[in-house]
Amino acid sequence: MIPNNLNINLKNLRPSATLAINELTTKLSNEGIEIFKLGFGQSPFPVPKEIVQALQNNAHQKDYLPVKGLLQLRQVVSLFFNENYKLPSNAEDILIGPGSKELIYNFQLAYNIDELLLPSPSWVSYEPQAQLNNRKTVWLKTEERNSWKISSADIINHCENSPHKNRVLILNYPSNPIGCTYSATELEDLAGALRKYKIIVIADEIYGEVTFKGNHKTIASYYPEGTIISTGLSKWAGAGGWRLGVFVFPENLRYILNAMAIIASETYTSTSAPIQYAAVEAYKMDDELKIYLHNTRRILETIGLYVYHNLLKLGVTMPKPEGGFYLFPNFSKWNAALHKKGILTSRDFCNALIKETGVALLPGEDFGHPKNRFTARLSFVDFDGTLLLKILEEKPSTILDDTFIEEYCPKIVKATKKISEWVKSI
Repeated sequence: MIPNNLNINLKNLRPSATLAINELTTKLSNEGIEIFKLGFGQSPFPVPKEIVQALQNNAHQKDYLPVKGLLQLRQVVSLFFNENYKLPSNAEDILIGPGSKELIYNFQLAYNIDELLLPSPSWVSYEPQAQLNNRKTVWLKTEERNSWKISSADIINHCENSPHKNRVLILNYPSNPIGCTYSATELEDLAGALRKYKIIVIADEIYGEVTFKGNHKTIASYYPEGTIISTGLSKWAGAGGWRLGVFVFPENLRYILNAMAIIASETYTSTSAPIQYAAVEAYKMDDELKIYLHNTRRILETIGLYVYHNLLKLGVTMPKPEGGFYLFPNFSKWNAALHKKGILTSRDFCNALIKETGVALLPGEDFGHPKNRFTARLSFVDFDGTLLLKILEEKPSTILDDTFIEEYCPKIVKATKKISEWVKSI
């Protein structure tokens, strides 16, 4: 009999929590159970028509493309960051991959990391990727009064006794799972500490273009020499399944880009050719795409604030959403009552909630929060994004308010009520 010789780094790893909840809720829905999909963070909006058309026009593209990415795409991505964020990059500073998730993994494989720093909470895949790469993860504690964000003091407190370690910080904002973002003042403050300890930052800004007010700031503006921007098409262009990610490097870190390209050449070879040609159209960001983004931001902000205000009335605490698809509600007010019901962890909480109401949330512990803290990620995207965009396209003056949501987002309304009723019944 062949022995079980799995890689030891896989010990205690489970499938990605976000993908697992998507498969579970789909299975339950197919069984006829009414499910409210507030667990999986997929864009509810269609890929813009001009990008779809570009993909159709390039379906015949069959050749292997350069490992670093199609030159035309790297040029237009560089121009996008020059024009929108005043970053002096060029095509040689851009790396294209099959999703930003793959690029973040390959970075950890390429770079010698003593400690990977993660704010608690952070996206579910960062720590498992570190474990697969045999990297040490350090969770930086945060406080709800500071919207679960880190500051320069947190960096200094951790690093001052061992200042010479090779450290990397993954900073994701607008945040998955929190929904808040960092201001220019906060980023400038962080940059000082990061520069002091020569910490490389992977700025996971995949939700940057869906900051509600359209005013996303990149930490690369304040710490250019140490920041690698990670982004892609999945969130702002609704193209998660297309799998196209982008890394933007400063020139002095180009050696890491080159190392990652070597890894790519021996693993995935290159990103899908038709997808890359279509992405050229996406990053041109013409007037139609700007209208699309403006409308998606309006919709997301209105729905996010609707859920936020209704849960606040209940007594749930959480940061106010500023971008992306998420809220991070804290149900700790009901600690005693939950304990009496035998609900002791955030996973217990989410399991009970979906069983009794059909509402799917992800437990805070999946994001690096303490298990006994009753936090969860709520993804407010269970609505028909195609319909809502069509309404705004046909009538741009449409007022987005609670009445609009109650008419066109019934599952969001019903899920919010079910959460409230369930919590009140505890």
